[in-house]
Amino acid sequence: MKKQQVISRFFAPKSGIPSTKTPLKVPPPSSSSPCIAAAISWTPTNPKKRTHEEFNGENSNKGEEDPHQPFKRKETCNGGGIQTTNSNFEDHEETSEELSKIDKYEISLENRGSEPNNTIGFPAVGNSSFEPKKTIGIPAFDASLHKKFVEKLLIRVEENGSLEESTYGRPPTGKEKYTPLEEQVIELKAKYKDVLLMIEVGYKYRFFGDDAEVAARVLGIFAHYDHSFLTASIPTFRLHFHVRRLVEAGYKVGVVRQTETAALKAHGANKGGPFTRSLSALYTRATFEAAEALVEGVVEDNCRLNSYLMCVVEQPLMSRSPKKTKNRVSHEEDSATIGGCYDTMIGAVAVETSTGDVMYGQFKDTGTRAELESRLLNVSPAELLLGAPLLLPTEKLLLEFAGPASNVRVEWSSRDLFKDGGALAEVMSLYENRSDEISAQNNDGRNEGIEVIMAMPDLVVQALALSLRYLKQFKLERILGLSASFRPFASKNEMSFSSNTLQQLEVLRNNADGSENGSLLSLVNHTHTAFGLRLLKHWVTHPLCDRNTIEARLDAVSEIAESMGSSGGLQLEGTILGGGKGGGSQGLLASVLTSLGKMPDVERGITRIFHRSATAAEFITVINSLLTAAKQLQQLVCVDEDEVIAEDPSQRHHKHIGSQLLRRLISAASCSVVIENSTRFLSSLNKCAAMQGDKHNLFICAGNKFPEVAKCRAAVRAAEKLLDSFLPAFQKQLKLPNLEYLSVSGITHLIELPSATRVPSNWIKVSSTKKSNRYHPPEVLEALDKLAVAKEELTVACSKAWDDFLAEFAVQFMNFRAAVQALAALDCLHSLAIVSRNEGYVRPVFVEDSEVPQLSIHAGRHPVLESTLQESFVPNDTFLHGSSERCQIITGPNMGGKSCYIRQVALIVIMAQLGSFVPAMSAKLHVFDSVFTRMGASDSIQHGTSTFFDELSEASSILQKSTPCSLVIIDELGRGTSTHDGVALAYATLHFILKERKCLTLFVTHYPKIAELKNEFPGEVNPYHVSYLTSDCLADQILGDEPEDVSTFQNGALVEYDVGFNLVTKISQNITFLYKLVPGVASRSFGLHVARLAQLPDSCITQAAFMAAKFEKEVCARVLARSEARPSICNATVVDQSEIGRMLIESDSNKASLQLGGLLTSTDEEMVTSEIHQMLDTDRVSKSLCLVQSTLKESNLLDGLNALQRAQEYTRKILT
Repeated sequence: MKKQQVISRFFAPKSGIPSTKTPLKVPPPSSSSPCIAAAISWTPTNPKKRTHEEFNGENSNKGEEDPHQPFKRKETCNGGGIQTTNSNFEDHEETSEELSKIDKYEISLENRGSEPNNTIGFPAVGNSSFEPKKTIGIPAFDASLHKKFVEKLLIRVEENGSLEESTYGRPPTGKEKYTPLEEQVIELKAKYKDVLLMIEVGYKYRFFGDDAEVAARVLGIFAHYDHSFLTASIPTFRLHFHVRRLVEAGYKVGVVRQTETAALKAHGANKGGPFTRSLSALYTRATFEAAEALVEGVVEDNCRLNSYLMCVVEQPLMSRSPKKTKNRVSHEEDSATIGGCYDTMIGAVAVETSTGDVMYGQFKDTGTRAELESRLLNVSPAELLLGAPLLLPTEKLLLEFAGPASNVRVEWSSRDLFKDGGALAEVMSLYENRSDEISAQNNDGRNEGIEVIMAMPDLVVQALALSLRYLKQFKLERILGLSASFRPFASKNEMSFSSNTLQQLEVLRNNADGSENGSLLSLVNHTHTAFGLRLLKHWVTHPLCDRNTIEARLDAVSEIAESMGSSGGLQLEGTILGGGKGGGSQGLLASVLTSLGKMPDVERGITRIFHRSATAAEFITVINSLLTAAKQLQQLVCVDEDEVIAEDPSQRHHKHIGSQLLRRLISAASCSVVIENSTRFLSSLNKCAAMQGDKHNLFICAGNKFPEVAKCRAAVRAAEKLLDSFLPAFQKQLKLPNLEYLSVSGITHLIELPSATRVPSNWIKVSSTKKSNRYHPPEVLEALDKLAVAKEELTVACSKAWDDFLAEFAVQFMNFRAAVQALAALDCLHSLAIVSRNEGYVRPVFVEDSEVPQLSIHAGRHPVLESTLQESFVPNDTFLHGSSERCQIITGPNMGGKSCYIRQVALIVIMAQLGSFVPAMSAKLHVFDSVFTRMGASDSIQHGTSTFFDELSEASSILQKSTPCSLVIIDELGRGTSTHDGVALAYATLHFILKERKCLTLFVTHYPKIAELKNEFPGEVNPYHVSYLTSDCLADQILGDEPEDVSTFQNGALVEYDVGFNLVTKISQNITFLYKLVPGVASRSFGLHVARLAQLPDSCITQAAFMAAKFEKEVCARVLARSEARPSICNATVVDQSEIGRMLIESDSNKASLQLGGLLTSTDEEMVTSEIHQMLDTDRVSKSLCLVQSTLKESNLLDGLNALQRAQEYTRKILT
């Protein structure tokens, strides 16, 4: 009820013409809060209907108006009053007769909070003066109309109503007759069924039907029923914003524009019909950046780094005949296998329409689809084009990758049309249609693209044909005709990482939140440009495998770093040395590379120019940026040695650039062809007109350039000259020598005269004010029609000239693309040079390919963690050699740093072969062909695979693909099953690697049994563990109070109680991790310590400690039972040597000390100590020290304590 009262107050209905003038009654406000009350009136100043001419520029067609005619609005001020004149009305389908009913409004505001009756009157529309008017009241209250309005606004779900009615209102009932606009909508929707259409209607873009419902939900706009359809709308100037939102939501969005203006419509055959409309642009996630600009001059800044369209097709490799379903291939007995684990052949093509990059490949994959997943992670596509049918495992993986959190759009396409060579014919047709353009690019006339296509595998050709047919919808298929931009997913000179390696080493994204922060890419990324970052991402995921290429990159990085100067700090062998900024070309090189950050994304810019979707302003910006960078780099082009000496031998050092790679990249980026063409292109365009979006004055027609544009410009000038020729006659006729044409709200060549002036009867009155009228003489109207037609013809000629101009650029596209790629490489090298200046980074040294694989890292550090921990990071050494120690078996406590150590080794290798300096004191290594990892625990329930299955699948891939030149890292293999099976599989896997593959390996495990492989492979395998220190945080309590539950010796017999004291030992031990890798096997993993850090309940930890002590006791008992009996060390028969050893091994030192105190004599002390040394390793003795100390205060155990004191002293010697 309260809401209805509010609406009644602010939305009072209005009747036609008020019978009385009653001011709006508003309750007076409280004294504490002044307010402003409004009195609104509607007064017809001209009760007669106005003619169509009085609404000049308004369209008589239903729902139509010319969007190219500016909205007529005039605003003036008078003491706070605002006068507004609107001559165009763009709401729904209104005829000129309906428009004539719209009249002027007058608004007055009364500030009741300050002075009573302080009214500001707004003058009537059209008045030139600002005289205040009296407040006029609102129409009489009509209760029926007001009730109808409130019911419509506050419509709710009724008993027989629906949710749609409560949201959008009631749909129209009965058979409606479609308007001409609605008939166009029906025709467009039938043609583009899967497209969300935005249709230009006047000054808005409107959605109809289901599209309106989607737009209302995604964009948060209002939708309502209008005539026969649900509709919603947005203003034209917000088109680019809303299209991007719909595209990011996963929709294919089409923009339908009016293809004719009012001038062309008036002189064409479609005079009485609606404006013709057609689909002008189509957008999806993969094509948005390359498609036509939505708004002239608007360049999007928040673009994706990459927007790949990835097409996947598949051919199963099996003898049984498959059953085809709608989108997949199914097989019998699939339920008997894990997710249909059959080998398959997959073909894939990834197209980046905004940069011109095209990757392809055909590969065999297993049931886990690990190879396909690796390609997906490397490419990170924005859109997937799936060639049906697909096998179930493949479809599951792809749809899981394109889940709701990934923002990847999925499009299905059938391959049935490409049978019997149809795919190859589809692709060849593209090259045949572009034969003229290709022959212009190649001087010899040879079509290299056809040769590349013929060499592609069949599945790749099918994927390429599907991509080609899909991109034709967006008019972006020409990018597939550039065979020079094709490259395989992985080349022979580059590493290719599996999906596990990319994820487990956090190469591109961290595993915590999936962002780039904390990844290897974020560490080395100091690029200044978007195209440089794209290339650096490829470098990081595909390190080099060629020693000469790596050394060339390192030489270039070193030289750039030297030109930047030293970062200070301790100078080490192989690090960058310099006392400041480099001189000559050295300093200029660093400054030029730094200035690249001012460039726009020229890689996307030139590709948009190639697609002919770039605006003139974008063209000027991109080409001018390339020209500026080329001229700057041209100063660094190395001259011949003879020329340098001839000029000045003393300047030779400053001008010479030593790195061959740098010289080659600088020469490519400053190519004379690029400079000449850039200058020629820019000389043909008017920069000011381009920035303002003025196509009519864009081209410089000097020297017989653009003859059609020059001809149309002459016609426009002739029409304007004709209009100017009428003015002297009007001045003479009206006897006004100072008479000039007037332009108001976009209407030109108006003659403004005082209201009392008499004019010829055939003069048409356009508009008026209180004191003057504005006219168009008939000869002026006729000349204006000719001028409008001439301007339309000029617009068409300029558009055609612009397309031809961009086509001329397309011939030189590959030259410009080569220059941009050279700039990207320079940006990447500059980024790596910044990394090399970090303190403690050193240039890696690569041994010859003929030498044995080896890896020697002195004081290596984790590159990412070091940047976080700074000086507190503990370095470690790594020495692996193919002819000696080639495997490290690493054990140690949980959270001790095992995984961190092996990750740092892998990352240092990747950084070195990337061409970067590495975080170490020194690094010497062989070029590895790949890095394989098996780390962490994960499962895939949707794929029907368990954690242990995934572990073994990754291990199987390593065993199949690794070579003697590979680096293998395995972390805790076998933990996903029972202990016996896990140990056996881990042992067998490492045994196979050592015997068959013979690659350098880091193997982390908690199974001490694995370390026995050092006996079978002496000198090739050695155990290591991460060191630590232990202490007892309850030592003070133990010293003061004797434990209750201990075993004591009473009446000559051993009385055994609970293992409570052992529980205290396990729970109270504090571990200090030293994070240093040392030889040996760790005896414990200290899982209870981690449980305490994880804040498990104390009762849970106590129960776990009890069970651990019980299990250890049982195992030791079984081991001792199977061992041979040892000779007695004393006359006492109650406790023998094995029992003493068993108690000490269990770390129940207090129990042992009590028994020793009653049993041992002074003559047996040395024998007992010797036996302890034999049966206890260093780690176990160190754990018993704090407990041994607690027995020193017991005076009744002197005989045993003397022996234990000597054992304690000897143990300290061992530990030190």
